[in-house]
Amino acid sequence: MKHFWVISMVLLCGIKSYSQQGTLQGYVFFDTNQPALAASIIVKNTNFKKEATAGVKGDFIIKNLPYGTYLLEITSLNAKPFTQTITIDQPLTSLYPILESTDLQELQEVLVKTETDKRRKETQGFSVTLINTEEAGTRNIQTNELLNNAVGVKLRQNGGLGSQVQYSLNGLSGSSVSIFIDGIPISMYGSSFNLNSIPPALIEDIEVYKGVVPGHLADDALGGVINVILKKGTKSNLNASVSYGSFNTFQSNVNGLYRLDKSGFTVKASGFYNYSDNDYKISGPTIVDIGLGGQETRITARRFHDAYRSVGGILQVGYTNVSWADQFFVGLTGSDDYKEVQHGAFVTKIPYKGRFLESDALLANLTYQKKDLLVKGLDVNVNGLIGQRNRVVNDTVAQAYSWTGDRAIDFQGNEFEYTWGSQQEGGPTLLHINRKVASIRSGLSYAFNQDNRILVNHVYSGLDRVDEDRWLSTLENSLAQSSNLYKNIYSLSYELDLFENRWKLNAFGKHYRQKVENIKPEFNDDRTQIVDEVFTSNKNYNGYGFATSYAISDDFMVLLSAERAIRLPSENEVFGDAGDNIIPNLTVQPEISENVNLGFRLGKYTYKKHEISLSTNLFSRRIKDLIGLPANAEELGENDELVQFDNFNEETNSRGFEAQVQYTYDNNLGINFNVSKLRLKTQNRRGQTVDIPNTPLFTMNTAVRYSIKNFLQKKARLDLFYNHYFTDEFSYQLAQGSNVSGLDAFLIPTQFVHDFGFSYAFPKQDIVLSFDIKNIFNADAFDNRSVQKPGRAFYLKLNYFINKF
Repeated sequence: MKHFWVISMVLLCGIKSYSQQGTLQGYVFFDTNQPALAASIIVKNTNFKKEATAGVKGDFIIKNLPYGTYLLEITSLNAKPFTQTITIDQPLTSLYPILESTDLQELQEVLVKTETDKRRKETQGFSVTLINTEEAGTRNIQTNELLNNAVGVKLRQNGGLGSQVQYSLNGLSGSSVSIFIDGIPISMYGSSFNLNSIPPALIEDIEVYKGVVPGHLADDALGGVINVILKKGTKSNLNASVSYGSFNTFQSNVNGLYRLDKSGFTVKASGFYNYSDNDYKISGPTIVDIGLGGQETRITARRFHDAYRSVGGILQVGYTNVSWADQFFVGLTGSDDYKEVQHGAFVTKIPYKGRFLESDALLANLTYQKKDLLVKGLDVNVNGLIGQRNRVVNDTVAQAYSWTGDRAIDFQGNEFEYTWGSQQEGGPTLLHINRKVASIRSGLSYAFNQDNRILVNHVYSGLDRVDEDRWLSTLENSLAQSSNLYKNIYSLSYELDLFENRWKLNAFGKHYRQKVENIKPEFNDDRTQIVDEVFTSNKNYNGYGFATSYAISDDFMVLLSAERAIRLPSENEVFGDAGDNIIPNLTVQPEISENVNLGFRLGKYTYKKHEISLSTNLFSRRIKDLIGLPANAEELGENDELVQFDNFNEETNSRGFEAQVQYTYDNNLGINFNVSKLRLKTQNRRGQTVDIPNTPLFTMNTAVRYSIKNFLQKKARLDLFYNHYFTDEFSYQLAQGSNVSGLDAFLIPTQFVHDFGFSYAFPKQDIVLSFDIKNIFNADAFDNRSVQKPGRAFYLKLNYFINKF
């Protein structure tokens, strides 16, 4: 019996020792500091072997390795074979192998075939554009400019840095296009934290879905979605950059991550600071100097009250690549900004001076991601935030000014003040808009096998808003209104891959729920008491859609997607926003659209050192109750300061196509050309079919990059960049028939804008210096109505990288 227990204990110890398993993870780089995409990684010993392939960032992970000693072998077509003896004796082991670059290896019968995450998204059947920010992170390029280069995307900005921005996808813009940061609506973060505040260095990828939005994003976007995916790498790093340029524009950011390999404890932090005077020159029919007797003289003037400043940061602590979580973070996001307001919704002959906006936000955030939770194939993803954001509209200056920057004079030559006591005609205000916000996005997916997966997703966003004007008396402020908006969207998706991934299908259904509350205290008829005027609206809708693709060959793919999409009205469309000169409309209705995309992808076709690929997409949108600015579009002269969102009563139709050609030569020369042409029609009040106003219908972009290796120094690199943007003329006046007299004043002219820049990466690749010239030929450029954008501008930027502490 004694021997039995001894033998049993020995066996149990052996079983326990064998059952202990660890995970090997890391990044593979070439000695040029470039990630070793598709490198083959093999871990083996005499009785065990596992393989993996490096991803687009050189990342790899191999799980369930029994404790012991192994031989690590790494091979790549562009490097010498790498071998190393490793020991797995802890739950997580991290390695960062460096491969010695060589000419193309003469490997016989070696085929590395893998589907990257980017490739998988592009071939699911959706009309999607994926924007990689790695190269842009070293240049003086804002995130918005990256989007403006993408096919089918048109950035529409009311001026310079910090001005209001809209994103147009296939002609649909405003709230029809939803912006997310890691799946959380960017509107939750407030105006002080926007895409221009997030430097490309912090962004992993940008997903742009046009028309049909996949179920896993569970959103009510009708025109499409822009989803910004922040970097989630677990390699310790630090990056800082600073830039300075025209119009006294200063931008800086710093971001870093530090991880303890043994415990997985990780700290991430990032911060930014932006400032610009925005004092660029503008001209046009409304830029005048008004003299004695009301004599108007057209001039070229500098914007003199348009400064912008923003500062913010994110701090997160948690764990990465541990047994219970791939990513777990809790943190804080804080931001603050200041924006001077030069004019109302349109550029008028008498500008503002003294009206400004202040905003701030403080939000707690949570991130949790885990693949193979409890069972293989079960993945969970949760992102949430809760906090408060505030905005102050300050307008108490009564003095009138001219576009010369001097005080305006009346008919007698005397300086005058507005009788209403403020820049905007609504009267003086110190309006405080306080919002309590919460949003959480949760997703659960289960892969039954390699070809079948089901996904369940939900997004909740809630907003409690109180408007209080502290310029008013205590009694008047007791009548301050409160506004609440709550939204829930649920989705169920099924993904199917057949015929060795040649045919892919994604079918989904969505359920939308929105509740709107507005409580406005009012005196009763005899003014003896205050009663609440309550507006409540509950809406429920269902949507559905699919996306499918079929690879006719390795180089030719057909993609088809369709959706019945619902777009619920946004906060500003319902409740208005005095800071953006928007008045409320509580009765605005949701948009409902039938969206269809048909696309083709050809290539990459390779001949010697040449590579070329082509893609095109045909689209159709049939929209009921499109939300826009129909009242102002027809009668601009009645109010050039305020706008109100409303529904177009008639059905709106949008049809068009987009195409893109990408060409590279020897990995040094790269050319990207894209074109987008559409028609966006509705009916005017006379029953005639006309173009939707204030919408560019024809755009073209060209981007050229050329790299020179070993420039001035060995292993240094010089990259040259050129971009060209073409926008055909369009009108911001809704046509009222065949009589077009007087409409020329409302035309936005054809625009040709050229940019040029270069970046120089020093030999160690830790310092990159870049110089950019925007709008080289100083062309007049407009995105919205009569608001002119900056002319020629120069920017210098310095980036510093530390890849490993």
